[in-house]
Amino acid sequence: MVKGTPSMGKKSGKKNMIHCRRCGSKSYHISKKKCSRCGYGASARMRGYKWMKNKP
Repeated sequence: MVKGTPSMGKKSGKKNMIHCRRCGSKSYHISKKKCSRCGYGASARMRGYKWMKNKP
């Protein structure tokens, strides 16, 4: 049983995040069905906070 580099090669091909349909960033989590950048999937409103630099 090996723990190092050969094991890391088996991790390829798995994706958690894909491109969001609404904002276009690669922030849509497949299993959570929610975009971490714009909030698509959880809210009809664009996700945004006053402390953010790029507010929607």
